Amino acid sequence: MKLLKLVPDNTNIHFLKWRLPFYIVSIVLMAASWGLVLTKGLNLGVDFVGGQMIRVTFERSAEAPVATLRDEVAKLGYGEPIIQRYGKPNEISIRMKLPEGADHDASLSDKMARTITADVKKNHADARIDGVDSVSGKVSRELGWDAFKALGFAALAVAAYIWLRFEWQFGIGALFALIHDVTLTLGMFALTQLEFDLNIVAALLTLIGYSLNDTIVVYDRIRENLKKFRKMPMPELLDLSVNETLARTIVTSLSMLITLVALLLLGPEVIFGFTAAITLGIFVGTYSSIYMAAPILIWLKVNPKSFVPTETALEKQERLAREGV
Repeated sequence: MKLLKLVPDNTNIHFLKWRLPFYIVSIVLMAASWGLVLTKGLNLGVDFVGGQMIRVTFERSAEAPVATLRDEVAKLGYGEPIIQRYGKPNEISIRMKLPEGADHDASLSDKMARTITADVKKNHADARIDGVDSVSGKVSRELGWDAFKALGFAALAVAAYIWLRFEWQFGIGALFALIHDVTLTLGMFALTQLEFDLNIVAALLTLIGYSLNDTIVVYDRIRENLKKFRKMPMPELLDLSVNETLARTIVTSLSMLITLVALLLLGPEVIFGFTAAITLGIFVGTYSSIYMAAPILIWLKVNPKSFVPTETALEKQERLAREGV
């Protein structure tokens, strides 16, 4: 039986031919992503902002009565609620600041949750309470700072590892590719206003791992070819290396996308944001390994001599002595 090959053995795509236009597009997208994050902001979950979030589904309604709910909850005396749709139009989250003193007395937040859920059920017979999450302000600040440190340390550790394994230029290239991937993912969350919570931080760390894995495979082949083809121009050598790893990249990415698309379409709403982040990450991670991590090596002056050991003065004298010079 003949095996199915998604990428023919003689594939020779000139990826590096379009490196400059793709770099410009990527930088524009990164700038736009940060612009969205700074202007629209991220829809931070209770994990990061503190407070209480009540998730409600209106089972017999096509759309949740957001305006009515906002007025009803505000009349309870706990402050102005933030009500947002997530998932389907009839699914909403009610976010409230914790009542004063709740950091020291948990019963105050429990009482607020019971009051709000009872009022929602009384006024809306088809309301189903899907969950109640409560996080204090102190805990949320700690979670936010820990999440930021986790992402930063992961990216720096990745760059240091690649620097030690290859050359410093490879570490910079990998770090830039990771920043690119995380930035575009953050931009998607700022644009769609999907809830950004600890699950999404886990997705970003997963994305860093996937992108690193794909980048190392490409870099490893580039290093082998740098030692093998001493006189080949760098753009041609990079194209050769990417084409040689293309079959592995496509098979890995497609295998993951099949599972992720199934989760997006059929999976529970609670992991929708997590799945969406990783799905986008598969695309941008594969793209960055080819068009971010590889071309930057040209501009960082990597060449076949980068992996030739530098000869010391003593070694040079010994070599000349052996040659009888």
